[in-house]
Amino acid sequence: MRQGPTVRDIASHAGVSIATVSRVLNEQEHVAPGTRELVHQAIDELGGRTPRRRAVRTGAVFVRCPYLLTDYFGLIVSSIAETLDLHGRQLVLNAGEAAQQSGVLPTLATRPGIGGAIVVLPPEPGDELVALKAAGLPLVIVDPRETVPRDIAAVSAAHFAGARSVTAHLTGLGHRRIGLLAGPDNWLASTARRAGHVSALADAGVLLDPRLARPGEPTVRFGYEAAQHLLSLPERPTALVGFNDKVAAGALAAAASLGLRVPEDLSIAGFDDIDLAAVTRPTLTTVRQPLAEMGRIAVGLLIRLLDRHRLDALHVELATELIVRDSTGPAPGAA
Repeated sequence: MRQGPTVRDIASHAGVSIATVSRVLNEQEHVAPGTRELVHQAIDELGGRTPRRRAVRTGAVFVRCPYLLTDYFGLIVSSIAETLDLHGRQLVLNAGEAAQQSGVLPTLATRPGIGGAIVVLPPEPGDELVALKAAGLPLVIVDPRETVPRDIAAVSAAHFAGARSVTAHLTGLGHRRIGLLAGPDNWLASTARRAGHVSALADAGVLLDPRLARPGEPTVRFGYEAAQHLLSLPERPTALVGFNDKVAAGALAAAASLGLRVPEDLSIAGFDDIDLAAVTRPTLTTVRQPLAEMGRIAVGLLIRLLDRHRLDALHVELATELIVRDSTGPAPGAA
């Protein structure tokens, strides 16, 4: 019978000391995460049957979502909670806008009773996330606000493709002057969606007019005020795309206040497909994000990290879907 590799074999293959291999196999502390992974990778590559202790699945999962848990965030966090429960994991929730000031990440890795963390749209700078990962706490980010290193697990929606699909829908209806009610300039999703919007315009032979792009916080109020501004231009847009459905709902209200009919005079589209999109008048064309699935995938990634399984895909991007409803139609004057 073929014997598994010895500790000496593993140490040689990984380029570390025998003592280091022993500490890893016995799940001792004081081993750098990168070194620990090298040892486990060596065991995998040697095809060994060397006992590889799995992490004891103890400790709660710290879920940080420093926003009001309504609509978008509520769907993600609810899915995370339900999926953790299926795995027998307790949840410690840190949520609400006041939590943005709590500064919990620097000490989270040493907090008793915490086995791992899921962070939703983290407002913290990237170096805090890197430090948390380096401290050895299993970590998954949902919808990163900024670019994260490849070795940090993350899940998000296909923002570029989603934005491209809704703008292509509008250009296919003859719209060429399309206003973009964009999100905050420093959000990764904003950058990706703007790029998707620009790509679809380019396919139609149109360059984005900078005057038609308005960044801001993704709220109903911003959507209303930004739409009021764009619709008051001497040459107003024939369509508006909101960063999310709330922004688009604000744009619908602005159009009504100006006596514009939707979609006869103006088309409006959103992003996310929260419940609001199906009850506006007219109902809202939007891009559906798989919010519940994002939560489930995040938990699945974390459980694999907690069990010390190797992840081949650390950054998971989930497909979006264009949902066409009543708020979009042919551009005025289009043949």
